[in-house]
Amino acid sequence: MPGQTPAPVHQENAPEISSRDSAATFQAKVNLVMVPVIVRDREGHAIGNLRQEDFQLFDKGKPQAITKFSVEKAGGRVGTASSAAGSKAESGEAPNAAALPDRYVAYVFDDLHIEMGDLIQVKTAAQHHLTTLTESDRAAVLTTSGQGDLDFTDDREKLRQAIAKLMPRPLNLPRGTNCPDLSYYQADRIQNKNDQQALNAAIQEVTLCASLPQQQSGGTGAQSSGQSAGATIARSLATSAAMQVVSVGEHDTLLTLGVLEDAVRRISAMPGQRVMVLVSPGFLTPDSMALERITDLLNRATRSNVIISALDARGLYTTDGDASQGSSGNAYLTRMKQQYDRDAALANEDVLAELTDGTGGTFFHNNNDLQEGFRRVANAPDFYYLLGFSPQNLKPDGSFHKLKVTVKNPAVAQVQARRGYYVAKHAESETEMAKNEIQDALFSREEMHDLPVELHTQFFKTGAVDAKLTVLAHVDVQHIRFDKVDGRNRNELTVVSALFDRNGNFISGQQKVLQMRLRDETLGKLSSGITVRTTFDAKPGGYFIRLVVRDTSGQMMAAENGAVEIP
Repeated sequence: MPGQTPAPVHQENAPEISSRDSAATFQAKVNLVMVPVIVRDREGHAIGNLRQEDFQLFDKGKPQAITKFSVEKAGGRVGTASSAAGSKAESGEAPNAAALPDRYVAYVFDDLHIEMGDLIQVKTAAQHHLTTLTESDRAAVLTTSGQGDLDFTDDREKLRQAIAKLMPRPLNLPRGTNCPDLSYYQADRIQNKNDQQALNAAIQEVTLCASLPQQQSGGTGAQSSGQSAGATIARSLATSAAMQVVSVGEHDTLLTLGVLEDAVRRISAMPGQRVMVLVSPGFLTPDSMALERITDLLNRATRSNVIISALDARGLYTTDGDASQGSSGNAYLTRMKQQYDRDAALANEDVLAELTDGTGGTFFHNNNDLQEGFRRVANAPDFYYLLGFSPQNLKPDGSFHKLKVTVKNPAVAQVQARRGYYVAKHAESETEMAKNEIQDALFSREEMHDLPVELHTQFFKTGAVDAKLTVLAHVDVQHIRFDKVDGRNRNELTVVSALFDRNGNFISGQQKVLQMRLRDETLGKLSSGITVRTTFDAKPGGYFIRLVVRDTSGQMMAAENGAVEIP
């Protein structure tokens, strides 16, 4: 009848189990604020025996409930999977399956900012450091210029050659070649901070280096007019130079941050302990876009358990000014230039400290023992804590929230923690949250057993150099939760299988969604469970396998590691 709501249709003939395949592609977003924390005693040693109740976390000064807590230790686990027997003569189990690499280290050399003298010392220390890598380590050499990159490998000779080829590739002209010779720091003071003292120093400098008439008191006639015109020209040249330096500097900064974001995204695809080492003299991030990019970078790194450490390529540096620039002959100008160089040298460190504090990394600076520096920054801390909280009544407005972490323990001497975060500008849906949980689990090495899942593998040789590799996910459906809807037992399983090469580089991933609408009698007959198969094309060699299964009803997950060697 018109206006009457139709009765619900009971799909008695609907299939009890159906599945659909999709590519395992993911885009991560923030749904939980994670705060890495390193706690040290008075001797500088990391403390690893604290409990959740020992910590207090504040967001904009307001105490927060810590809803997720874990203690992370240096090192990792090695996982293997059994292999199911193949049904063909040329199939076989995984003989001598390789162990998972223990650690992935991405060395990012900031060749946009490192000067040649510092780079020579850095390269020497880095070459020595390569000899300390173990067989289970995988390393990559990346540059902020994007030139000379080397992907993750265990080939030490390739790593050595990549480091040997490093050279400075600055976007700006060398200091001392411009008139006026403005640093990015001084130019930002002029252009964005309206610093009249910085502008006056630039005007005096351009007056001297361009040999313009200097303004003097008591001048008259043509002489005064010429001096006035010289002052106008000097001001114009100074402000124009500041604008140009800021423009190049902002581009330089955003380019560097983009490379770091790509490096974090790249190492996030590694199935083990992940450390990114930034070798840099530091750089400025004064504009709001750069600050938001840093927060996005920290969000991604923290969510993916990527530790960012930094080594100041300048070693033990002085803040007495750059003597190589010489003296202008003007005592006031020389003093001001040295002051701005000192301030810039200190400000350059801020971004390195923020990246390390925000991810639980190590910042090695103001020390010439670069070999020791590489040893420290390439290793994860002995212990660090991950505190997670869900901010209440959070508005997706892009605002910055300052964080503070304290520890209720008198033995603690130092607490290193993330400084803050920017709020995303849009809310995250439940679908996005589930997708992010699966992605985080897929690129982790942690095994989870909330669901009763077993991983098996088998391969079939289809030719001399070709094979089919099958990943089998066996699920015990008798011990998972179902929702009773219309007389059916309903749940949905998302099964994601991923294949990595022997160096941990992601090769391929497949996702299957299994929809279950089981009658009671059918569920009772599935005492042996169900098996979901995923097949990959593969060549001879060693592979690592990662299996993640998530259900919808209980929102539980299982994650398993596997390894297979195809002869």
